[in-house]
Parts: sequence; C-alpha cells; structure tokens
Amino acid sequence: QVQLVESGGGLVQAGGSLRLSCANSGRTFSSGAMGWFRQAPGKEREFVAAIIRRVLAYYEDSVKGRFTISRDNAKNTVYLQMNSLKPEDTAVYYCAAANFVSGIGRTTTEYPYWGRGTQVTVSS
Repeated sequence: QVQLVESGGGLVQAGGSLRLSCANSGRTFSSGAMGWFRQAPGKEREFVAAIIRRVLAYYEDSVKGRFTISRDNAKNTVYLQMNSLKPEDTAVYYCAAANFVSGIGRTTTEYPYWGRGTQVTVSS
C-alpha cells in the first residue's frame, strides 16, 4: 500500500521560501519517479519537478533556479525546496509516485499514486 502525505505548505510573502515534504509510507520507487505537481484555481494540474531513479532531476521552466527537488532514501521522503517565491506559484502542490516513467515524468497520467496536496499561498 502506497500512501503519500505532503506537508510544509503555508502562507508566505513574495520572495520568501518554503520546503515541502512528501512522506511515502509504502514501497520505495528507487527505479521510478517521484514528482511534484501543482494546481491553481481554475487551472489544470501542471508539472513542477521530478526526480527519476533517485538522481535525475527535472524542472518546469518557470521554477528552474528557484526550486530544488531532493529525496532522503533513508526516510523515504521527497522534498521540494522553493525559494524566491512569486504570487504565481500559489497553488495546491501534490506529490506523486510512479514505478516507471517514459520521459522526464512531466505528465500526470504517468503517476498512479498521489498525495492529497498541500496549499501554498504567496502574497504580493
């Protein structure tokens, strides 16, 4: 049974930082992918970042240089460090996991396992 639980969201001013955590209480995805997605009100869920086979990291263009995805294998936890936050980063952030992705893991349909999300609000 895979259970993904996100935490670390909150309200922050523009330019601030937050670190999101995704704790995985089930099996590990050492050869697969762990990803972060976000969904703003009225918009589709979009790719933010993914870490593939524990070491390969990919980012959506708008967050490159500001966000960093990492994982702690001992804790079976994935993190998303978000710096220089902007109001347009406001969304519910979701953690996702997959045993296999064909590319860089940027499409929601590749991930069968999802957390419930954590709200991130960036004020201007």
